[in-house]
Amino acid sequence: MLRKTWWHRQWKKLRAKVPTHDEIFASRWLKPLAPYFNKPYFWVGSRRKVALAVGIGLFAGMMPGPTQMLTALLLAYVLRANLPVSLVTTLYTNPLTYLPLYYAAYELGWYVLAGQNGEAMMSFADWKQVMGNGSELRHALAEQARYLLVGVPMLSGSLAVIGYVTVRVVWRWRTTYKWRHRHVDDGQK
Repeated sequence: MLRKTWWHRQWKKLRAKVPTHDEIFASRWLKPLAPYFNKPYFWVGSRRKVALAVGIGLFAGMMPGPTQMLTALLLAYVLRANLPVSLVTTLYTNPLTYLPLYYAAYELGWYVLAGQNGEAMMSFADWKQVMGNGSELRHALAEQARYLLVGVPMLSGSLAVIGYVTVRVVWRWRTTYKWRHRHVDDGQK
């Protein structure tokens, strides 16, 4: 009981600090966007809308730097997903996670394009040797970029599907658990 009360207090504190969508669109900067984004379906917290928003945010989070939130916003608009969740979910990529994620995408792309043919990935020594010559470096970067061009969409799509399914399953499990728990409590009274 104490734990539930503590979580409820924390949730109330957080909700008090987060502006409503009407307060957001009262801003002079965002007021011109109100006709497009001040629709109820962009703010609904249903299982389907939130799961779709998490998938969109995970997909858009792998986009290059400044385009992440814009991509999430446009996809959420087209697919009518929950806007705040879409935008916040893109924040899983940050200065600490960006390089490991892109390296994983590079390795995934390498495995799909070259790994099955037995080609070796460029070693650190190979990169060191190429760094001295500008034309060789450009050629190496162009050649290696194809792995990213394949790996990034594959990784971001995989993360989106995993996030979507996870939210749907966890939400369903939690709802079922609460429903069963409520009926057990009602039977005991």
